[in-house]
Amino acid sequence: MDLASLIGLLGAIGMIIYAMISGGGVGPFWNAPSVLIVFGGTFFAVMYMAPMGVFLGSFGAMAKTFMPGLGKQEDLITRMVELAGIARKDGMMALEGQDVPDKFFAKGLQMLVDGADEGKLTTQLNQEIKAMKIRHESSQGVVKAWVDTAPAMGMIGTLIGLVLMLGNMADPKAIGPAMAVALLTTLYGAFIANVIFGPMVTKLENYTAYEVVYREMVVLGLRNISRGESPRNIQDIMAANLSPKVQEALEAA
Repeated sequence: MDLASLIGLLGAIGMIIYAMISGGGVGPFWNAPSVLIVFGGTFFAVMYMAPMGVFLGSFGAMAKTFMPGLGKQEDLITRMVELAGIARKDGMMALEGQDVPDKFFAKGLQMLVDGADEGKLTTQLNQEIKAMKIRHESSQGVVKAWVDTAPAMGMIGTLIGLVLMLGNMADPKAIGPAMAVALLTTLYGAFIANVIFGPMVTKLENYTAYEVVYREMVVLGLRNISRGESPRNIQDIMAANLSPKVQEALEAA
């Protein structure tokens, strides 16, 4: 669980709700037509922009904002060094069935056990990294569509509210509901774009960048195991991807 994502989202929503309550309660900020225009309209407009499989898969990607799934890079290095020691002592076959942190790592390790050379190992695993980036970009494109579409739907709702208000100026009772639609749709659109999905896009892009580096480190480590490099050299090579502070902690460990 990524606490920064959870606390940040709940904190932002909490501050907004507190401001509403301080101003007289949340009742005035609820309007069913505005909800339908912005939330419903945005939902279906975003669905229209992507294939159904990509659209539905984007919700799983959104969940990774709170549950990223990958471990620490320094833990990866520690495990890779252990496996390098086993391979050097007992041969590649001794790596069969060894516990590793994720499926990508397991696949590369099995390729080593099956006798794949360095070129084949690197080519196949790099192709998987490339495919992963494409999948992530597709899902993130859907999330970005929420950011772009919600304010536009809010503007459409505002125009609808203004038309209703201006068309019924003779009836004072109709002006209030129409004005509520006009203003609240803009509020809802800004809320969706800037509180929910805007930060989510940034978080997912950062996670993708982290995952790419993580998987490239896996490839780097496995390549050096296939070459018969010493565990110490493998640790130094892989640790070059870490910050100086983390490198020092790894050295101390």
